[in-house]
Amino acid sequence: MVTIRIPAPLRSLTADKSEISAEGATIAEVIDAADRNYPGLKGRLLDEKGSLRRYINIFHNDQDIRFTGALTTPLKEGDRLAIVPAIAGGR
Repeated sequence: MVTIRIPAPLRSLTADKSEISAEGATIAEVIDAADRNYPGLKGRLLDEKGSLRRYINIFHNDQDIRFTGALTTPLKEGDRLAIVPAIAGGR
């Protein structure tokens, strides 16, 4: 089981839960499992081609998955994922 931290903008998909759990051997499998329990989550994280949307960051135990294998990053029991939407702005 992997714990996933959900940011406020996505909590409408998780019944307002800030953390959920899902099973899977890779990040892609965990996203699929989480989407079965919380429909629409996968569509907010991945684009039509199944790649991580460019404005979404996922951290696996504090490491950005873009540098650790992306969606194929292997997971083990007790790992933590954090979904962090990119923040833009300023002048």
